[in-house]
Amino acid sequence: MADRTQLLAEMSERSREVFRRVVEGYLATGGPVGSRTLTRGFSEQVSAATIRNVMQDLEFLGLLDSPHVSAGRVPTQQGLRLFVDGFMEMGTVDAADRERIDASLGPGDQDVGSLLDHISSALSVLTRGASIVLAPKHETAPIKHIEFVSLSADRALVVLVFADGQVENRLFQPPPGQTPSSMREAANFLNAMIEGRTLSDLRLRIRAEIERRRQEIDSLARDLVESGLAVWENAGLSSERLIVRGRANLLEAAGVEDVDRIRILFDDLERKRDIAEFLELTEEGDGVRIFIGSENKLFSLSGSSLVVSPYMNAERKIIGAIGVIGPTRLNYGRVVPIVDYTAQLVGRMVSDRGRG
Repeated sequence: MADRTQLLAEMSERSREVFRRVVEGYLATGGPVGSRTLTRGFSEQVSAATIRNVMQDLEFLGLLDSPHVSAGRVPTQQGLRLFVDGFMEMGTVDAADRERIDASLGPGDQDVGSLLDHISSALSVLTRGASIVLAPKHETAPIKHIEFVSLSADRALVVLVFADGQVENRLFQPPPGQTPSSMREAANFLNAMIEGRTLSDLRLRIRAEIERRRQEIDSLARDLVESGLAVWENAGLSSERLIVRGRANLLEAAGVEDVDRIRILFDDLERKRDIAEFLELTEEGDGVRIFIGSENKLFSLSGSSLVVSPYMNAERKIIGAIGVIGPTRLNYGRVVPIVDYTAQLVGRMVSDRGRG
């Protein structure tokens, strides 16, 4: 960051204007910007030869590149980063975009999972990129109700109903000999101590209560509760909470030479490899963050950018993230306010349902 600040300070007004106009032209068209194009509407009377000299200087600094001989210049990844950090003017979300995001919420009685799915779809349509939503961690969400459902002699579900309206069904193998009566007793035992506790809180209390009340609880019910604890401790992986929409938008935006790289990204998204872990890096601080190209390991091969923001609950604790993946020539000035607005909206929405 210090290097970029120094670079900005050392650039002349002419260099700044040439650089800014090259990047803005590239973001608008996706193609190289030539010196003759820049002379039109320039703030001072300069020749195309002068512009070319400035562009060569900017290329020497690593901010611009020339993909073909005499074909104009495009910004490098370093140049895009400098533009985003030092030149881009950040506005507010457009009124029409805000209305479309608000409209995606639909009926107020939907659970959080459905609402996040709708918002993710709306986000991909609005930005013409792939949207990603990391749903709230249910390890830290209060539980409202627990129930055991027998499916067969060796298969059962533990149904977890959370205060925010989310419902999770986790499949597990129950101890042998379970009966409807032991399942009811196990559920009653757990529901009696929930009182808005999270799964993490319950683990500690349940183990203590089982030890304290070992003689009162039927052995079958006790075994079932302990089996349920094992399921909770091994389930709820980050990858299960990731919603991805709009993959086709990335293919449409890619050039012929980029298709194979985008397919690599698709494979990673399909496997949810690294991305949930990466999004959780947003927990290091609030606000929108922009990762360009190889600035993160997931996109180093696909040459894509990520605009991502965490969202918070009523206690201002980060519980998830909203993001958009697109080409490096993403319209950052428009996408950043959209992501920021959506993250704040989702935070309020999840908080409201958590209080319900």
